[in-house]
Amino acid sequence: MTDFPAPRRIASNGIELSVHLAGPEDGQPLLLVHGWPELAYSWKNQIHVLANVGYRVIAPDLRGFGASDCPEGAENYDIDTLIADLTGLLDALGHDKAVWVGHDWGGIITWHAAMLAADRFDGVIGVNTPHLPRGAQAPTEAFREIGGDDHYILRFQEPGYAESVFEGKEDAFFAFIFGSPPKIGKLEDYFPDITHIPAQFEKFEGRPEKRIVVAPEDRAVYAEAYRRTGFGPGINLYRNFDANWQRMGGVDHRIALPCLMVSAELDFMLPPKLTGWMPALCKDVEFAIIEGCGHWTMWEAPDELNAYLLDWLERRFPA
Repeated sequence: MTDFPAPRRIASNGIELSVHLAGPEDGQPLLLVHGWPELAYSWKNQIHVLANVGYRVIAPDLRGFGASDCPEGAENYDIDTLIADLTGLLDALGHDKAVWVGHDWGGIITWHAAMLAADRFDGVIGVNTPHLPRGAQAPTEAFREIGGDDHYILRFQEPGYAESVFEGKEDAFFAFIFGSPPKIGKLEDYFPDITHIPAQFEKFEGRPEKRIVVAPEDRAVYAEAYRRTGFGPGINLYRNFDANWQRMGGVDHRIALPCLMVSAELDFMLPPKLTGWMPALCKDVEFAIIEGCGHWTMWEAPDELNAYLLDWLERRFPA
């Protein structure tokens, strides 16, 4: 981890976040928001590339993750609180606005923030995670229709269950979760079982390194972090899906900010077809698809992702 910036602990919204900073302090701010079960470290292959051309890169561990504070109770991980952590971080660093870049859950937080706190944005970049309209039914109902009662998001609603499956097996878990994606044309053959993450992991007996998209030394960073925090705090994000859905009732989902959406061809959880709503919701949006890439885009296709980020950023928000 020596080539990743050392963290600073910064107070925000009543807690302290562990934050990695790079690039000139007067550069255009970029706020990199990770997903589950990742960390700020997920941006290892982006942070220096962006900083070296003059951007001020801000990569926090979200609350509940890594070296940031991990408050107890799922009620402390709702969308308004997560957004307030990040706007408070910008305040602490003296930035009115930033370009927010979100992957996976970080994308969910970022698109929600673009609706609820648009004044803190210069622009928005979604990596894998698209901006979607509010569904007609609660998310847990929709996920049950997709994957049945064993869908991982439903099993994550059960306090203690997923923790009991994953904890104590951190090294094996990250070899499992960072597996290479299914090949195109076969995605539909994997449903619904592919959504049954705890059940799949309980049967996991290892895989060759060539079928894991994150190197052993990088997986070790994740495993060590989760041995310290446990899995419960981060999974609390999932325990707010329905509450967040209720919160967003009546909120205008249209976004006027400049947007870039980078999808991954082989992401079976967030396939490119989910971006189909975005032209109706986003006034100013550009699209890119990285071929042959699965869900872990920052690790699987760092050069391609960096090229798309830099092309759009240098045109829309020069460093």
